[in-house]
Amino acid sequence: MAVAKNPWRRVELCFLIAYAVVFQCYVVYHSVRISEEYSKGSKAGWLNGLRQGWIMNQLMDLSDSQWRTFRAGLPALTGVMAIFTILAGGLKAGLHVSGRAMAWFWLIVSLSYITYLHGACVVFILAILISNFAITKAFGGTRALPILIWTFNIGFLVANRVYEGYRFSSFGEQLAHLDQYRGVMRWQISFNFVILRMLSFSLDYHWARILRPSTVNWEKHAQQCDLCTLEASEDSKAGCYLARQERPVPLFQYDVVMYLAYVLYAPLYLAGPIVSFNAFASQLEKPQRTYSGTQIAVYGLRWLACFLLMEVLTQFCYFNTLAISGVWQMLSPTEIFLIGYGVLNFMWLKFLLIWRFFRFWTLVNGIEAPENMTRCMNNCYDLEGFWKGWHSSYNRYLVRYLYIPLGGSKWRLINVWIIFTFVAIWHDLEWKLLSWAWVTCLLWVPELVVKSIVKSHRMEGFRNSPLFRECCALAGSFNTTGLMTANLVGFVVGPAGMHMLFSRMLSLQNIPLLFGIVFSMYIGTKIMFHIREWEAQQKENEKLKVPRSKSVD
Repeated sequence: MAVAKNPWRRVELCFLIAYAVVFQCYVVYHSVRISEEYSKGSKAGWLNGLRQGWIMNQLMDLSDSQWRTFRAGLPALTGVMAIFTILAGGLKAGLHVSGRAMAWFWLIVSLSYITYLHGACVVFILAILISNFAITKAFGGTRALPILIWTFNIGFLVANRVYEGYRFSSFGEQLAHLDQYRGVMRWQISFNFVILRMLSFSLDYHWARILRPSTVNWEKHAQQCDLCTLEASEDSKAGCYLARQERPVPLFQYDVVMYLAYVLYAPLYLAGPIVSFNAFASQLEKPQRTYSGTQIAVYGLRWLACFLLMEVLTQFCYFNTLAISGVWQMLSPTEIFLIGYGVLNFMWLKFLLIWRFFRFWTLVNGIEAPENMTRCMNNCYDLEGFWKGWHSSYNRYLVRYLYIPLGGSKWRLINVWIIFTFVAIWHDLEWKLLSWAWVTCLLWVPELVVKSIVKSHRMEGFRNSPLFRECCALAGSFNTTGLMTANLVGFVVGPAGMHMLFSRMLSLQNIPLLFGIVFSMYIGTKIMFHIREWEAQQKENEKLKVPRSKSVD
């Protein structure tokens, strides 16, 4: 490892860790102090969304509607997960069913599940799904299919929000009474994930029809993947997730039963992660082998530990409500930074808990979904790495179904604008999300240009110099600061609050604070470099070991 070979790097790492510990203690201490001032002090009652907690008689920040709804529904979701898993396990163990029989099972239980969630609005969902299936079967294998299917799905993505899930009364007074039976949640919200699965089915079928070649080097992949041999990677029913995704299943499996079981699959219906159709159909036939039962159990215990961490966080640090209640406008610039940094950590932990709960549900049922949060948000120093580690399954989805079909790296500087605009519209029809998307693109384009220049042959000498590492760390600090700003604009203050945010932070008297923020991000980036070096060393050590068995218990 580089640190062990270079005494100076070891001293540097000790300093970096010491600074990081002090920085995090400072953030926690002052965040708790600010939260207490608005919950027990002179400004008590100013915040929205505080509820009685269960730790030391503290109030709890439940101002985030997404987290509040998930937390309240967790007992019911856990019960549903247990029932569905027991039924599925009984069928597999007792009757040895798989493939199409399991597709029928998941179709039936998933229809029951979404009928409870959406009531009579299931009619709208099924109508859109069947229409998408009909278009796919009619035009699959022709050049018209990609354009037709993207137009169809984006059209309904927008229409569902504009017309707020439609009213039965709009289709005739005789149907108006059905508007009283719309279930317990709005169907158009979770339907965004259904649209992604509809597109996945249609394009996977289309590419299977035209025999589209895979971009994966299977020989190289088989050397690096413990689950895949070269023979297994050529078989859609064996190997790792990537092998199952890239290899099409037999054409007869692209039928209406497998399609509906996939797009309505109960464990992933509400929030993902996003699984491609090929991978789903393959794993119904032959369950995943990536994780053993012990590993899945440990995964569940880790989720529980993260949930307890969130409970502690929301009862002592009221990051979200301090942001959405408008109180941030009355805070000092230092406090604005602390709350902004805290909000992003809260959002990361919230999504980690939601996505990993549903991923755990799929794993216990033999389906591997990609991990969404592959890195902590505090361990990402560039935009490209951040988006590979935050909602990773969505990133992989966009690469497979948008980025590569749009030309890949040849048109990267243009593709990024198209992709992030789609991502913003997919999330919701709000100007603040479009602002977030375009601010992110403005940050990303210079990063891509600089990376391209640095990788050129003329810069080889600079890349090998000590100055290069320092320049990368400084660039990473600016990237991290810009990323925080983009997410605050998109998900907290919005375009209307952007001017006030900048006017409060970008003033002469705040130059020392801005320097402190950039320096702290610089220190964090240097720590990330050490982590990457350690990870690279671990990979090298793995290569030197005797190859492990390809089987997984």
